[in-house]
Amino acid sequence: MKSLAAGIGVVFLSPILLAGTGMMLASSADAVQSNSSFSSCLTDIDSDKIAEQVTKILDGASGEGVHVEGLDLPAEQVPNAATIVATGLSLDVPKKGQIIALATAMQESRLRNLGSGDRDSLGLFQQRPSQGWGSAQQIRDPVYASEQFYKHLLKVDGWQQMTVTQAAQAVQKSGLPDAYAQWESLATALQSAIAKTFPGAGDADGKDTNQGEKPSTGTTGCTPGQDGSGFGRIPEGSVPKGYSIPKDADPKARQAIEWAMHQLGTLYQWGGSCTNAHGPDPMGRCDCSSLMQQAYAHVGITLTRTTYTQVGEGKAVSPADLKPGDLIFSRGTAARPEHVGMYMGEGLVIEAPRTTKPVRITPIKDWDILAARRIL
Repeated sequence: MKSLAAGIGVVFLSPILLAGTGMMLASSADAVQSNSSFSSCLTDIDSDKIAEQVTKILDGASGEGVHVEGLDLPAEQVPNAATIVATGLSLDVPKKGQIIALATAMQESRLRNLGSGDRDSLGLFQQRPSQGWGSAQQIRDPVYASEQFYKHLLKVDGWQQMTVTQAAQAVQKSGLPDAYAQWESLATALQSAIAKTFPGAGDADGKDTNQGEKPSTGTTGCTPGQDGSGFGRIPEGSVPKGYSIPKDADPKARQAIEWAMHQLGTLYQWGGSCTNAHGPDPMGRCDCSSLMQQAYAHVGITLTRTTYTQVGEGKAVSPADLKPGDLIFSRGTAARPEHVGMYMGEGLVIEAPRTTKPVRITPIKDWDILAARRIL
């Protein structure tokens, strides 16, 4: 399974502000109006060729020499398509829903995160602030825009029995209701190619097995006063007042924790590489396992990519004997856990929790630990 190509001091960072930094905006002169139409219907699609070209882009190719039929700017369009698919996976949207979303974005914006459009239309789906889709800043965040499209789609009664065009039109209410059909074949090929690049995407149709609705609670084996409860409520994306990395922490563990803390406040992205969590590409953000992988990569230690494989890294340790830098696992089963975080000492854990939530620090009392591994 192939994954996506993988300041000093910590401050509280608003998820909304961070989302605002993730915009790749086209100028109004480049805007594609939602009533424009492709010259011919793309039906004779070479799915294998598309998968090959898509993989090149997602592995970091510049786009020069990469050709995807129907996409004139693949270096920009493919990452946007990957964001739409990843968001669908994280929301448990079935494959068909992801195809509908891709076809819609192709028709509305040609998979470009546009800064303008018809009247006040914006973004990948040309959603309008005046129609209740969110603020202009929110709509220009590809993850937010995708989430909003899926939420509206899932409210459409019987959408899974509709054609792609019918379902897209039920959400968009376009003046050209039949235009979405021309993109169905390309959308299908893109969804298939992109989904294969995400860890765990093949486990279920649209199911995100690397996250849950919320951390479960339970005993951890920590002694009283070392379960994180003494810090009280911890605002998401912030460092609890009074916390410092224990002085006796392994130097590499200290560096890994410090690196992870620099990602606090950045929004979770399922399948994200965590290689540029503060950058413009949503797929550079972190999910739970990529946060662990990249934190240790920055101290010269290689971890595998997924929660399922990280549970076999290092050596097993008792949850009652944790040290800073240890990985702890929850949700699912001990053999196949679905979530991972890094113990920071003082009864605290740093994690990338789930979609719509930022990288944050939580008390270990909120974790039902299934397994713990010492990497160092």
